[in-house]
Amino acid sequence: MTGQLNPTLLLAVPLAPLAGSAIAGLFGTKFFGNVVGRKVAHSATILGVLIAFLISFQTLLQVMDGATYNGDLYTWMTVGSVKLAVGFQIDTLTAMMMNVVTFVSLMVHIYTIGYMAEDEGYNRFFSYISLFTFSMLMLVMSNNFLQLFFGWEAVGLVSYLLIGFWYTRPTAIFANMKAFLVNRVGDFGFILGIGLILAYTGSMDYQEVFAKKDALINGTLAGTDWAIISVACICLFIGAMGKSAQFPLHVWLPDSMEGPTPISALIHAATMVTAGIFMVTRMSPLFEMSDAALSVILVVGSITALFMGFMGIIQNDIKRVVAYSTLSQLGYMTVALGASAYSVAVFHLMTHAFFKALLFLGAGAVIMAMHHDQDIRNMGGLKKYLKIIWITSLLGSLALIGTPLFSGFYSKDMIIEAVHATTIPGAGFANFAVLAGVFVTAFYSFRMYFLVFHGPENFGKEHHHDHDSHHADEGEEDDHGHHGLAPGEKPHSPGLVVTLPLILLAIPSVVIGAIAIKPMLFGDFFKGVIYVGENHGAMEALRHHFHDWLGMAMHSVQTAPFWLALAGVATAYYCYMVNPKVPAAFYKTLKPLHTLLDNKYYMDKFNEAVFARGARLLGEGLWSVGDKAIIDGLLVNGSAKVVGWFSSLTRVLQTGYIYHYAFVMILGILGFLVYFLPFWHA
Repeated sequence: MTGQLNPTLLLAVPLAPLAGSAIAGLFGTKFFGNVVGRKVAHSATILGVLIAFLISFQTLLQVMDGATYNGDLYTWMTVGSVKLAVGFQIDTLTAMMMNVVTFVSLMVHIYTIGYMAEDEGYNRFFSYISLFTFSMLMLVMSNNFLQLFFGWEAVGLVSYLLIGFWYTRPTAIFANMKAFLVNRVGDFGFILGIGLILAYTGSMDYQEVFAKKDALINGTLAGTDWAIISVACICLFIGAMGKSAQFPLHVWLPDSMEGPTPISALIHAATMVTAGIFMVTRMSPLFEMSDAALSVILVVGSITALFMGFMGIIQNDIKRVVAYSTLSQLGYMTVALGASAYSVAVFHLMTHAFFKALLFLGAGAVIMAMHHDQDIRNMGGLKKYLKIIWITSLLGSLALIGTPLFSGFYSKDMIIEAVHATTIPGAGFANFAVLAGVFVTAFYSFRMYFLVFHGPENFGKEHHHDHDSHHADEGEEDDHGHHGLAPGEKPHSPGLVVTLPLILLAIPSVVIGAIAIKPMLFGDFFKGVIYVGENHGAMEALRHHFHDWLGMAMHSVQTAPFWLALAGVATAYYCYMVNPKVPAAFYKTLKPLHTLLDNKYYMDKFNEAVFARGARLLGEGLWSVGDKAIIDGLLVNGSAKVVGWFSSLTRVLQTGYIYHYAFVMILGILGFLVYFLPFWHA
């Protein structure tokens, strides 16, 4: 089958979640008097996302059979020759993203029924996550930069609402403001990139821009000899650095853990943080024209992949371990983009979405069982009480570290191979970073796994570290409420509404890599969608060495990544199950390094000292000099004083006596006579 997709049916994909969000957000909250209850609110939003998923799955099948769609649905305005419209471009890349977004979102919606059951903002939360899904769908389905930017900003706005969902907590307010401001920095670069593309091509439509890319290749930035294609692509990537949390614009993402766990899964797995990876992949015809931009992407991704992984080693908050894992894996995806292996990047995006959502939702289930205690040092032995969560978390962890036959293995190993094959400047450091990251990922992942599910039971006890741990994540209890299990209390397994999404996410976490690797990377799945230049041969090198999914898994036991991952797991087991004195000894020996990691490389303090304080000083200077001295002092009060001074002079002449006024009139006439006297003589 070939042909064109039905645009009306496609329109239902983003609009169904939007309708569910409106029902829950307007009629399920105080806004319109809370006329619908919880059941209607969660049913409407889940139904909306389910409809979106079913249509997306049908669309994927049709697209794989040759159907496409690229057209405008609504023209907002036309300015000269520039058309600003709402439209869809549906191809294999879009269809894959639609399925990932809607499936993970559906699992999060179902999971939320159990997780947020005791929260007063239940309906409001469902409204937000459904609106978040709508925003991401509009982003990935767009066929022009205007709609892309709308979706880009919409996911940022809704993430602000979700991270600060518990708005009575100062930490949540600080976290959502931090996320909002850091993303504005990236978005400033993003809109500059879009502006440059519009200025040099005269269009905002993807296909028209790609057709006119010669104008970008041949042009230079005014006043410089910089190629406009490199400047525009780097500006676009700065936007991706903000959304996809790349160094140094990564600082917002760990703090986003202040939001409820379901939204952590949605933000970190399938939506907001993947927007930058998707955008660069969609713009591959442009990025392929600039080795400078690709080199920047490669180096930034390498730094993020390795150094954010180090951060995961010292975390004791279960959600923050998974959060830093997300940062590291986003770095891997970015490295693949820099190596011109765009299909590998989105392949890892897809596999990562499933196992990372699984790990986050599993972490949330553990938090529920532990009565909202998030410190992994207070856990241990939970395998006995949480069988399903134990198994699914193990599967997710195995996928994350790249265990052969699991989904993460195929995508992660392909990234490592692509970096090894690329000649882009910075490839040497990138090769070291992605290899070292394999050991680091395995170590912190199984450190968390062993401390949570194995070893002695540490719950129901007083711990000296309780005062500084991140317990109070879940907002239904205030800062003085009880967190953690009481002495003698045992963890309780959550119900089916929580465990069912874990089971459904575990399945693709295991099998999707083996199923999809050949068509996505070496078949025609992305043919005509992703463009790779002839001078970038990483994908060709991968194609030459790949035979089939089973052979790749068998061969992996002879490769460095396999043994590095195994060494990481073995080291974690020895350090935390066999000889716990080893980490304590390392802590004493390497305390300065631990302090560096504990302070997040001092990035927050640097931003506070330089940017925040600088902004405050600039603001105070503008207020004291510009506003107070110049505007109020000189212009407003100064002009009033000039008028007053002039009035004080003229007031002396206003005596009220007629003979004074007559005398002045005589003087005036005399002055006129003297002034015009030369004319009389002439």
